[in-house]
Amino acid sequence: MSLFLRIATFPGEMRIAVTKNDSLLDFALWRPAAPDMVGSIFHARIEALTPGMGGAFVALAPNLSGFLPLQNGAPKLTEGQSITVEVSRAAQGGKGVRLRLLAADVGSEQRGLITPGPTPLARLAALWPTATLVADSPAAAAHIPPSLRERREPGFTPYPDAIAAACDALEEPVVHLPGGMEATITPTPALIAIDMDAPPAQTGRPKQTAQFAANRDALPALMRQIRLRNLSGAILIDPAGLATRKRQALLEPVTEALKPDPLNPRCLGVTALGLIEIVRARIYPSLPELLNSPHGRALRALRHILAHAPHTRRLCGGAGLMRALEQDPEAVAECARQLGRPLSLHMDPALPDLTWTVQD
Repeated sequence: MSLFLRIATFPGEMRIAVTKNDSLLDFALWRPAAPDMVGSIFHARIEALTPGMGGAFVALAPNLSGFLPLQNGAPKLTEGQSITVEVSRAAQGGKGVRLRLLAADVGSEQRGLITPGPTPLARLAALWPTATLVADSPAAAAHIPPSLRERREPGFTPYPDAIAAACDALEEPVVHLPGGMEATITPTPALIAIDMDAPPAQTGRPKQTAQFAANRDALPALMRQIRLRNLSGAILIDPAGLATRKRQALLEPVTEALKPDPLNPRCLGVTALGLIEIVRARIYPSLPELLNSPHGRALRALRHILAHAPHTRRLCGGAGLMRALEQDPEAVAECARQLGRPLSLHMDPALPDLTWTVQD
């Protein structure tokens, strides 16, 4: 019956899972070399005011900028002015970080980080204050801050098989739901589309009655998957095999299942096409975006080597993959340490940008 916050280490990232009775309750990826920066506070400078976009571009540090929305009633700002800002949304969807104004006219010409934001581990530890921390390795334990160390269980314990399988399943676009239902998740730049499918009804009940019950019973598990994968923004769900007029009755179980979500998503109703419409705050990158980014593809290659090709001495990749690995040298070094030998990187112009091969 114990509640655990489990940390599993891989080259370049840690997977953090909140579990109870071998059930996965919450999940996050932590990549120390690529922090999301949400909650970080910066001394900054206004680079350009953009009235047409309703805000300003702000220089946070060398090679790092963000966008500051300016609502009606905001203080008057000028280009070149020094300000203090907080990152309110991570870079995602091809856009940089979004900012919130804390103070104007700070009287400092310096730019840079004042206070880093909380890590994914710190955020989950705050959301689950009674969870005991469990590390799988000394590397994982070393990343636990002093403020959380009294909550840590002594020793090192790997993920249970059921939890490891549940975490691995989060990488797949098809979700297996209760009652034989399935849902296929398709992220797009504008929204998240989720198509539900049901097996043929074999209950002896009328087809529409059986389909309604199958959708109703599967939707809470789907809402949990939305949270685990941090799917955000506009989300449209197409229930399986129901007439549009019957879909309104699914709003109650959806709304109830969304209540435990700390981002307070809202169910907006059923569209004219019969799609259940949900909006969830877009603060952190979604798991699909993290996994399919150049950095995510590069780290997947390192995981593959450790799990399936431990004799590898040379990793050949396209230009995008090699650039991502060059920006995270500690991940490559950790992979080499676990292999027990150096791992050389070679860019192969003949390979597509984010693909790779290995050589013994």
